[in-house]
Amino acid sequence: MIPDVDNDSIAYLNGEFVRLGDAKISVLDRGFIFGDSIYDVVPVYNGKPFRMEGHLARLERSLKSIGIQTGMQRAQWESLVRDMLARNTLPGNCLVYLQVTRGVAKRDHAFPDKAKVKPTIFGMVSPFVRPGKAPREQGLTAISLPDIRWLRCEIKTTSLLGNVLAKQAAVEAGVDEVVQFRDGYLSEGSSCNIWVVKNGTLLAPPRDNLILEGVRYSLLAELAEEAGIPFEVRPITEQEVAQADEIMLTSASKEVLPIVTYNGKPVGTGRPGEIYARLRTGYDRAVE
Repeated sequence: MIPDVDNDSIAYLNGEFVRLGDAKISVLDRGFIFGDSIYDVVPVYNGKPFRMEGHLARLERSLKSIGIQTGMQRAQWESLVRDMLARNTLPGNCLVYLQVTRGVAKRDHAFPDKAKVKPTIFGMVSPFVRPGKAPREQGLTAISLPDIRWLRCEIKTTSLLGNVLAKQAAVEAGVDEVVQFRDGYLSEGSSCNIWVVKNGTLLAPPRDNLILEGVRYSLLAELAEEAGIPFEVRPITEQEVAQADEIMLTSASKEVLPIVTYNGKPVGTGRPGEIYARLRTGYDRAVE
């Protein structure tokens, strides 16, 4: 659960720390005009960034993929995250949001001259409440949906209209999440990775351009290995998802949660399954 942001919190914008409510960008910023920007979110537990190296590596990969050069090194990103945390001193857990746009320029689809236009770098910190007892123990509901997004989903861009429409479809259907399929094969949720369990084996779709490889994707693979759970990466059909013993999702804010109702029908027993419970235990141990 992500509470409302605090406008009095301290944000970072282009080299300066400012009150979030006072942070301003130009309406000609390409992030605003075109969605020409990259973002990532670092979860923080008890004041300690969790898997920050994975999030920053993905941020750097995404920036490289679309040709944005910030000039910042990894150590500088790490320092920025820690500086924002120190300036906000939020109790408990929080999320550090980082966004980089191509900068302010005239409205033209082509990239502006890098020598004349500097990227806009923005960061903010917001409280984060871990998923509560109800979703963890009772589970979530989901429906299937065609994946209509573009073909570069491995880039964590702020061009999220496809994800927004998918999430709204869930809201209008009265469910918690969607499970998307492209050409009959599982891709991901509206803002999360989707996992399937069949006959005791944890299944995940390939790490390719059709999904965002969440940092929790690697974490869950590690937790499965530690728990002795067979893990397989391969294309997963719609039928396999419909007949799964368990379905679960992962993301920075949702952590790992079970889906117990899918397209109006119970998943397995209709309760969170054994594999989920073992992975949940491992996840809690990892962040504590």
